Amino acid sequence: MTETVLVTGATSGIGAEFAELFAARGCNLVLVARAPGPLEQAAATLREKWDVDVETVAADLLDDDGLARVLARIRAAGEPAAGGPGAVRGAVTVLVNNAGYGLVKPFADNTLEDEVRHLRIHVEVPLALAHAALQSMRPRGAGTIINVASVAGFTPRGTYGAAKAAMISFSRWANLTYGREGIRVTAVCPGFVHTQFHQRMGADKASVPAALWLDAGLVVREALRDTAAGRAVSIPSLRYKALTALARVAPSSVVARLASRGR
Repeated sequence: MTETVLVTGATSGIGAEFAELFAARGCNLVLVARAPGPLEQAAATLREKWDVDVETVAADLLDDDGLARVLARIRAAGEPAAGGPGAVRGAVTVLVNNAGYGLVKPFADNTLEDEVRHLRIHVEVPLALAHAALQSMRPRGAGTIINVASVAGFTPRGTYGAAKAAMISFSRWANLTYGREGIRVTAVCPGFVHTQFHQRMGADKASVPAALWLDAGLVVREALRDTAAGRAVSIPSLRYKALTALARVAPSSVVARLASRGR
């Protein structure tokens, strides 16, 4: 059976890399992003390059209607789809929760509304999508959920780190619990990655040593290897594995200072 992979935040950075690598494996795709133009362009490129089926869902996941449409797609299987008579939408067999953004200001300097929306995109939304995916995957006895978290989840780093820590903890538990039913759940924890993430949040990339930057392709390749191996947590690159281990024993003040501008 051909896999159908749904990727949120699919038009740039890590999300786009996940879409590319899954398409290269012959998987069909459901791409989710806010902007219809870039979304359709990404879909057209992947269809032409890899000859796979690519659906698009233009949705703001912080909008109730947008989230509802993505949830409905995850729950759908074998329903009519665009593409002519006989076309069907395959059941989503892989969910990649990648959508998210950062807030450059400390917690008390942001509005409460901004902080609540930030918490929702990083915790409430991926949990809602994972819940829908599990409802669909469990009767089939197979499936994969990949939650893009961060090494910030292992550090004192404000509400971003707290949100990512929540997703790491959830992924560890879910992988143990639903792994018995054939469903793999992995939290992918990158560090600094060459994407548009930091530009969008207004962070200063120049202050980060060049050796700490990772390529999005490396992050996704290692994530897929770890997921295939059944690991609940994937920390791409040896350097970040070492830094994460160090963060567990170093003084919190030092770890917080080093993590303050990270993903």
